[in-house]
Amino acid sequence: MPKAKIKRLYLIPILSKALDVLELLEQQNAPVTLEDVFQKTHISKTSVYRILKTLVHRGYVAQSQDGQYRLVSRPRRLRFGFAMQSGEMPFSVAVAQSLTEAAAAAGVELQVLDNRQDPDAAIQNAHEFVQKRVDLVLEFQVEERVAPHVAHILKKAGIPLVAIDVPHPNATYFGVDNFDAGFEAGSLLGHHAQRKWKSKVDWVLGIGFSEAGSFVESRITGAFEGIRERLKDLPAERFIQLEGRGMREPSRRAVSEFLRDQVKGQHILVAAATDSSALGVLDAARLSGQEDGFAILGQDCIPEVLDELRKDKSAIIGSVSHKADTYGPRLIQLGIALMRGHTVPPYNYVHHQLVTPQTLADETNGKAS
Repeated sequence: MPKAKIKRLYLIPILSKALDVLELLEQQNAPVTLEDVFQKTHISKTSVYRILKTLVHRGYVAQSQDGQYRLVSRPRRLRFGFAMQSGEMPFSVAVAQSLTEAAAAAGVELQVLDNRQDPDAAIQNAHEFVQKRVDLVLEFQVEERVAPHVAHILKKAGIPLVAIDVPHPNATYFGVDNFDAGFEAGSLLGHHAQRKWKSKVDWVLGIGFSEAGSFVESRITGAFEGIRERLKDLPAERFIQLEGRGMREPSRRAVSEFLRDQVKGQHILVAAATDSSALGVLDAARLSGQEDGFAILGQDCIPEVLDELRKDKSAIIGSVSHKADTYGPRLIQLGIALMRGHTVPPYNYVHHQLVTPQTLADETNGKAS
């Protein structure tokens, strides 16, 4: 006689336990303690604690100040708008990926639009977010002059705004402490000149991003200050700022034009506002056959710059990581806190980190061991 087939149940144990907790809260129809839930469900206390905390985080359960839990009406899913800087900028793409993953994990619906590094597009996108009736906007546009216009559109519609990397009026700021990040970059450049060139430096170039405004430009201000602290005898006229617009080709053109009036064999330190600009400077140095005389440091730690840092001889000697992968989780948490009426700091800084060939080698060796 053939054996009877056993029907398999494709169940997820932890999900079943979470549903048990929800059903208990629904039956009680009154606040209960963690101990109550533990006693009545016979689920381990650790699992009960984690389930309750997850349900609170997702808005299905409320926790009172005395630690009791109660079921609340199922919340409407939050809808955040994210205006990314540009789909062609590696750092912007990394931030977008981090945000998309974090929003999915938190149960937040994310509407993504591309500002295309264009002020008109940023304004148009702000209007579109209003039409879509999003609950909050995460704005990553880098032209300071258009920030008041974007902020006004959203304020008029009553939509809270979180400004990424470039402050906007009436917005919560999230991003880099630019002067501090720049100062660390400058200090490393100065140290490189002391160690490799015996402090003999002909020029210090700051490849700026004036459209982003003084806040982002303080990356260059900070870098110059960090270099001056190391090379105290370097005359002020040796420091020159060029406009790179945060992009590769404009930065290459600016440095190529500068080099046309210079003799070869000079030592040149370069602090770039972005890694894209740093790569443009590297292109100019290589095209002119002067890479050996350059030391370049950028910001953002994009993949192509990390590849340069892994080479034996590249003029790019470092980059400041803004840890794009941390933007998503922290921005979503910040947005949820604002939506729940919590008080948040006006400025929320990321934790930047200086990355050099040595730190990359140490990281590789650490993983290997």
